[in-house]
Amino acid sequence: MMIFLNILIVISLLAVLVSLILGFVNMARGGEGSTGRSNILMRYRVGIQFVAIMLMVVGFLARQSLSG
Repeated sequence: MMIFLNILIVISLLAVLVSLILGFVNMARGGEGSTGRSNILMRYRVGIQFVAIMLMVVGFLARQSLSG
């Protein structure tokens, strides 16, 4: 169970990194419609960050319950 949770945490953190890089690329490229695209990418990144943090909290709580 913990291995699966650790894999999910790593995947979610990588997804945050990818969405952040896509936001930087979009901002650097500029052009028409980049503001709206940046806003959408930021919303995705915030949602993915929320999922990543919740997975980490669940992981910490599971680790505490298994050790104690």
